[in-house]
Amino acid sequence: MLRAPILYLSRRRSLQRIITAMPLTARVAYRFVAGDRLDDAVAAVRRINQFGSSASLDHLGENVSQERAARAAAEDYLRGFERIAAEGLDANVSIKLTQLGLDISPVLCQELLVGILRRAAELGNFVRIDMEGSAYTERTLELALAMHARYPNCGVVLQSYLYRTAADVERMNQAGMRVRLVKGAYDEPAAIAYPRKADVDDSFRRAMQALLRQGNYPAIATHDEGLISETIAFAAAQGIGSDRFEFQLLYGIRRDLQERLTGLGFRVRIYVPYGTEWYPYLTRRLAERPANLIFFVGSVLRERRARR
Repeated sequence: MLRAPILYLSRRRSLQRIITAMPLTARVAYRFVAGDRLDDAVAAVRRINQFGSSASLDHLGENVSQERAARAAAEDYLRGFERIAAEGLDANVSIKLTQLGLDISPVLCQELLVGILRRAAELGNFVRIDMEGSAYTERTLELALAMHARYPNCGVVLQSYLYRTAADVERMNQAGMRVRLVKGAYDEPAAIAYPRKADVDDSFRRAMQALLRQGNYPAIATHDEGLISETIAFAAAQGIGSDRFEFQLLYGIRRDLQERLTGLGFRVRIYVPYGTEWYPYLTRRLAERPANLIFFVGSVLRERRARR
């Protein structure tokens, strides 16, 4: 019931300015976001590595409208790879194409993406191309496939709530593209996306099985313990070793689950967002799971009580 209105609020720039200017809300938000700066994210990755998990850095921001902003984002990603290499961190990087100027010019976006992929390859690292709303799905996959032919050190994200995902899984498997499987966090119409959670879960389950059977080191990205258990059971039944896939979880959510999976011998990667553009990211996380919203509201109330 709350998903649609929360996602609507995620697109309201006027509300974003009000919310992000509130110190209390910002302080609670940074339980889900590593901080404003790359230094903050690197510090978070160090802690994650100490607990036996890998990380994926995400410099928050999307839909940039100026070339200068797109080039600045690309430079930040390059700095991220340099820091990872210099400090020997177990981490890769996730990027959004609209942050690299896809809305401005596909040529600009590809230029910046090539620069990032080339430097990542030189450093022996990996780039995950994040998925955005459905208006970008095909363009993202086409560019990812074109880049993968030249730079195999890139992968992509597929969203199980889209009807097209089964076909996209087959397409990525045939190309040998590494896939992160998620449920999806954007507000999509019933014409192209499953409106019922049960159907989204069924689609996730089918995609997970196809990726484990035929994919290239897939990342199963969910906090849904039922689907995690099914993934473990399916892998065991198919004789698929824990070194052939990984689970991915979000920074600041379910640390207990992270530790449990790591303790069971599974590979776990934590998605670590950082930067000042946290409002759209946070609202989408709250819309995904009621438990996230309950946790966030509870944290705000506790902060208020502590300040009295």
